[in-house]
Amino acid sequence: MAADRDMGVRAGRLACLCPPGAAGQRSAPAAPAEVATLAAGFALAVLSQVLTLGMLPLAGLLIAPEPSRATWPYAAMLVGSALASFPASFLLDAFGRRAALALGASLGAAGGAIAAWGLAHGQFPALVLGAFWLGIANGFGLFYRHVAAAGGARGGRGAVAGVIGAGALVGFVAPVLAGFAEGLAATRLFVGTALLAALAHVAGLLLTVVRPVPTVTLVAAQPPVRTGWRGALLPTGIGVVAWFVMTLLMAAGPLAMAGCGLGGSAAMGSIAWHVVAMYAPALLVARLPDSVEAETIALAGLALLLGAAALFAGAATEAMFNIALLLLGAGWSLATLATTLWLHRDGTPSRLVLAGHDAALFIGAIGGALAAGPVFAGQV
Repeated sequence: MAADRDMGVRAGRLACLCPPGAAGQRSAPAAPAEVATLAAGFALAVLSQVLTLGMLPLAGLLIAPEPSRATWPYAAMLVGSALASFPASFLLDAFGRRAALALGASLGAAGGAIAAWGLAHGQFPALVLGAFWLGIANGFGLFYRHVAAAGGARGGRGAVAGVIGAGALVGFVAPVLAGFAEGLAATRLFVGTALLAALAHVAGLLLTVVRPVPTVTLVAAQPPVRTGWRGALLPTGIGVVAWFVMTLLMAAGPLAMAGCGLGGSAAMGSIAWHVVAMYAPALLVARLPDSVEAETIALAGLALLLGAAALFAGAATEAMFNIALLLLGAGWSLATLATTLWLHRDGTPSRLVLAGHDAALFIGAIGGALAAGPVFAGQV
């Protein structure tokens, strides 16, 4: 019974990964069916995120009181993501993963609807509020990767790579879906895209609600080793830099492309390929030998990010923007995957450490989004 209390099993969990028997061992790797479910949920969250990221900078510019505020909705989305990190982490433990992730998806659905209403009526505050709620949903959705990483060093690498890699599929379908949605709401620019982002969260909500609860096996074990703040400091710092650079260029991309005479369709296409690059490299990392450490992968990601920033600074054509955003996505993918594995490599991080790590990432992203507006507003 003591083991039951220590494990904190609840019917609402998407999974309970229990130690395989020996005291102090890491949790058993997640089953393929569980990884597939986590990947599907993450892909739906990413779909909403892609639609939001491609739409918010230009939508903000469309109805903002002044051009320098064009990235405020984007920044509001990131603020929501950062603020959601701590409650998401603790709600996952207090009420179970299913209930917590369902809550995040429901807030995302509401946020997309509010953003659509704001765009339809030219209400900039409503767009900012809707983006904020969509950001909260993104903050919850990001925890899919931590759930996957709970399954041990070797199994964890494959599970995390599979979940993150599922986001690559979104890059191929997002432009088609966005074009279809915009066609249905042709008289209201970006309203269709906002509603589609809301529907993606509705689908994620249905997925978390209808999925059967897996059988849980309890095995007595010593409390697992916990990764503390000291062990999380360096990977968190690298992650913050990666998210700052990624968000700065991604928020500035649509504005800079518009300043070069490239339309919204070109921006959405570039963002879509950027999203493919954000998640596809994770599938390649899963095939790397175990001798390739997380630190090496993280440094490779930072190098790609610096190359993307240098290329973006001189970009003037659609092709140059596309290459810069591809490098940007690949660098972010490697850095994010590597820092996630780094956090879980030596032990199971506490809820507070996980929440602090993700909150720091979003704070870096907020800085990038806020820096993008004043720099690039004059080009539009």
